[in-house]
Amino acid sequence: MLAPMKPLAIPSAFTTTFTLEYGVTEADMRRLYENAKRDQWNASRDIPWSDAPSPDGRVIADELIDVYGSPLWERLPEADRVTLNRRIAAWRLSVLMHGEQGALLACSQMVDIVQGADQKFFQATQVVDEARHNEVLSRYLTDRLDGLTYPMPANERDLFDSILSESRWYLKTIALQLVAETFAVALFKMMSESAADPVLETICKRILQDESRHMGFGMLALPRVVNEASASERRELEDYTCFALEKTLTGFFPLEAYQDAGFSPRQIDDVKRYRRETAASNDYAPFRKYFKRDMHGSMVANLARLGLLTDRVRPRLEKLGVTLPAS
Repeated sequence: MLAPMKPLAIPSAFTTTFTLEYGVTEADMRRLYENAKRDQWNASRDIPWSDAPSPDGRVIADELIDVYGSPLWERLPEADRVTLNRRIAAWRLSVLMHGEQGALLACSQMVDIVQGADQKFFQATQVVDEARHNEVLSRYLTDRLDGLTYPMPANERDLFDSILSESRWYLKTIALQLVAETFAVALFKMMSESAADPVLETICKRILQDESRHMGFGMLALPRVVNEASASERRELEDYTCFALEKTLTGFFPLEAYQDAGFSPRQIDDVKRYRRETAASNDYAPFRKYFKRDMHGSMVANLARLGLLTDRVRPRLEKLGVTLPAS
């Protein structure tokens, strides 16, 4: 187990809106709230924690490991492959776990900031959802991966520093429900379909049920903001969207996992080079191809629906490797 991580303190300031009218004013948003109440699950009761792990100790499919398929991978003994598999899984799940707490904190702020009972009620359910996700991923790391947990990567820290210090609910929503949740849905889907451990498969499927609702909030709440924005406000919305995408889609290399598995600096450089070559040729294993297709497809479709896929934004998305339709 790694050394305990120190808590982070992020200054923030915002105005709390106390709503005194509680009737339904946004029927679709209230329906999302009703669905959230209907679909609640219990991480202690509804996850088969006693199920046996995979016989060989793997947690995820080897295809999800950057070095998979390379000459370096082919030379690794089987025991080292299993060790690396478990450490890469722990690193990825740690990133997701930290993100779930970031979302928990952001949504607790959103309850204060948003106006109208329908939005406040839904955000309250997302606070509960994110707490449950944080709980279940933490327990998985403790129970199934011997407590192995990795720190929050710098890009993730930067993103949540921005989200949690931002006072405007619609910018929080763009970064969290539009960008981060779209990425999370694609990642949890990939992991559920490729999990070697049945417990992890169940956890990912349960979390996916919640994440789709969270994305729904953004698609319901943001169109009016975008449509009514002035030219300067629209540029700010576009820039913040690109900032969130840049932080979400770059800078996530599991360096600590490779180091803990005994890889030398030269070997890690080889892994990074192989990763770049694979990305450049789009020669991903099927699971990762589907992830990229699903994530890019959903992201582009949602940006287009909101009116944020503009000519000004497209070059920045192309630079990030996002597949775009012809304009």
